[in-house]
Amino acid sequence: MIKLVNKNDKATDNSSFSRNNSIPKALLLFVLVSFSVLTGLAVYHYGFLGIFSQAFNNYASMQVFFDLLIALILVLVWMWHDAKKTQRSFWPWAIVTLLIGSFGPLFYLLLRNRT
Repeated sequence: MIKLVNKNDKATDNSSFSRNNSIPKALLLFVLVSFSVLTGLAVYHYGFLGIFSQAFNNYASMQVFFDLLIALILVLVWMWHDAKKTQRSFWPWAIVTLLIGSFGPLFYLLLRNRT
């Protein structure tokens, strides 16, 4: 329950707000499995390095690549703050994110404690 406080009181209780608005694990699993299939097909057809060479074929694909890069940097910043708040280790998730992209945040959210 969100605790209502007067404007002079700085303490708030947002724990139930974040707990009630978490992403369902079933949805995270669906996204992870679907994305894994797509990634597997891309690696099968183009190879791991081939995916990156395709990303630099033209300005449109470069824009999508750099958009993803910016989004992942923002997610890493959020993960760092969340990991500190929930007393989790940040670096394993950061390394996974830097090596294989969105799989890092997906696994981070999937394995996040929902207390």
